[in-house]
Amino acid sequence: MSLPPFQHLVDDHWRDVARLAHALAPGHGEDVAQQAWTQALAAYPRLTHARNLRSWLLTITHRCAMDHHRSARRTTPHDDVSTLAEAPVLGPPELPDGDLWARVGALPVRQRDALVLRFVGDLDHRAVAAALGTSPGMSRRLVSDAIATLRLDLQDLP
Repeated sequence: MSLPPFQHLVDDHWRDVARLAHALAPGHGEDVAQQAWTQALAAYPRLTHARNLRSWLLTITHRCAMDHHRSARRTTPHDDVSTLAEAPVLGPPELPDGDLWARVGALPVRQRDALVLRFVGDLDHRAVAAALGTSPGMSRRLVSDAIATLRLDLQDLP
């Protein structure tokens, strides 16, 4: 089995990895994307097939973002609530749809991750399920629940 050169993978998918990293770890997207590329490079020679390399990369990116959040949680003092309240939710306010990203950021973690992987990462439900460690049916349910919650939130706007 012959894999394409790693640089071709980077050239073809760097925007997807960067977009997902910034969506899952606002303010730290560049670090998460760099970590994802480093892990992908280390694992690339051990791949046994070249099917859906994009999904493979986005799964690595998702895991790196979750590792970043876990690490940040361990290093943030639990009694200092003021620093947590000041942290940005999702995306800077000068971006279009900033309010929407804030609402997405307020979703439960698994719903938010499923929604971002599905629509920002453009993964199908099977790939979302693999990234989240769940079934495709549960992936569909998480995305559906997230969309329903966002619709209700947006109906309440004046």
